[in-house]
Amino acid sequence: MDNSSNHIYPVIWNESKDCVILIDQTRLPQEYNVVEIARYEDMAQAIKTMIVRGAPAIGVAAAYGMYLGAREIRTSDRNYFLQELETIAQVLRQTRPTAVNLFWAISRMLKTAYESVGSIEEVKDILLETAQTIQQEDLQTCQAIGDNGLSILPTTPEKVTILTHCNTGSLATAGYGTALGVIRSAWREKRLQRVYADETRPRLQGAKLTVWECIQEGIPVTLITDSMSAHCMQQNMIDLVIVGADRIAGNGDTANKIGTYSLAIVAQAHNVPFYIAAPFSTIDFKLVDGRQIPIEERPPSEIYQIGSTEICPKGTEFYNPAFDVTPAKLITGIITEKGVITPQDLIKHKI
Repeated sequence: MDNSSNHIYPVIWNESKDCVILIDQTRLPQEYNVVEIARYEDMAQAIKTMIVRGAPAIGVAAAYGMYLGAREIRTSDRNYFLQELETIAQVLRQTRPTAVNLFWAISRMLKTAYESVGSIEEVKDILLETAQTIQQEDLQTCQAIGDNGLSILPTTPEKVTILTHCNTGSLATAGYGTALGVIRSAWREKRLQRVYADETRPRLQGAKLTVWECIQEGIPVTLITDSMSAHCMQQNMIDLVIVGADRIAGNGDTANKIGTYSLAIVAQAHNVPFYIAAPFSTIDFKLVDGRQIPIEERPPSEIYQIGSTEICPKGTEFYNPAFDVTPAKLITGIITEKGVITPQDLIKHKI
């Protein structure tokens, strides 16, 4: 894949090499590299170490991981095959606890395996087709989210300035984006003035990935530190905030990258609309509210060092939650492929 192309696909099934190709997001923006994944254990490690990241992209990667695991099972016994597939599913589930798309994709792959008829080899082929379908559906879903997001833009002729947090673009999905997909659609329609991107400590996904994606497409982007958003809103530099989501509870409470909650509070204080953009599969109706969303804690090394440089004194203690939960009352609306839904109306769309 040409890294100068406007089309960025973080997860690709390579038919000729019989493997999954991932963009190594841990090495962007300094280096554009890909890794080839042919075993489910390697896919689990890639998800856990954030070579691939973003809830929708993790879901796509996990689906392919299920297929990679399935093809390693050597048996003609259907019950044994399904038992082994359950074990593979559990390994993949343990990689990232917060992103619901991971669990959704794994469940769909398992359901497909249980319901498919034919030989084990035919079931394996169906699993590959299902993973490819999940990928294609996510691409179409994100394009719909992007276009539905146009409806939230002010009707005035002036172009808008949007603040976003973390990375929610092509790299975080099958290839278009959720919050950054809305931004991409706004840019296409000449409705966007500029994007302000939070750097997103401690992994710096905003600085490293969001800015990189915007530069690839020529979208005007300004990088700010996470602590600058209040000042920017106070100076009337921001028209609205759009962020992504890793899991949304049934009442609209939303888990997203750490720093999202404080951004929502700042937006409310300055009367700036605050939107979530996410596929409907990110909504976990089994959870009553955000208190039930598991919050992943990551290694302290993400805080005490930048690159190989340690920035804290010896003996410092650390707390490193990767996500926080924004209460539904702070969210103006949730942009999905089904349209823009207010948090209190989510339950009406429960399938």
